[in-house]
Amino acid sequence: MPASAARDDELLRFVERFALILAENGIPRMAARVFAFALADDADRYTASELAEGLRVSPAAVSGAVRFLVQTGMLGKEREPGSRSDTYRVYDEDVWGAITRHRLPMLDRWAVGLSDGLDRLDPSSRGWRRLRETQAYFEFVQEESAGLMERWAERRRKLFEDDEAH
Repeated sequence: MPASAARDDELLRFVERFALILAENGIPRMAARVFAFALADDADRYTASELAEGLRVSPAAVSGAVRFLVQTGMLGKEREPGSRSDTYRVYDEDVWGAITRHRLPMLDRWAVGLSDGLDRLDPSSRGWRRLRETQAYFEFVQEESAGLMERWAERRRKLFEDDEAH
């Protein structure tokens, strides 16, 4: 077996194992496979056809997966001027920081949405208390996120500073 084929097989073994972990935690199976592939493969960006070819699946299987991944901020969607095809990419500069920043506004929307329930329920009820605790948690996460992202940026910088010196 040629080295590139062996590498591809190892990549796909990783993709399947990591995708299973992601799927067990709520990410649709094909979206998990596409994300794991884009995360681990070396290309900067992919068309849906390239993702399908790399994963050895049909392009139709990839379509809904990339839509989900773009909506959740796990992949970016771009189009080159003059091109007919969208391309998808993992955020190479701080993959998880970018995903986290994309999801933070969702917490704001959830916290605001909880206000409706808090206005309608009896403040002495257990349900009201759970809603208020949930809202307070989302507010706390939002307040702490700036510091968390700063600490992550510093840790990330240290992680790769040896690479940048060479």
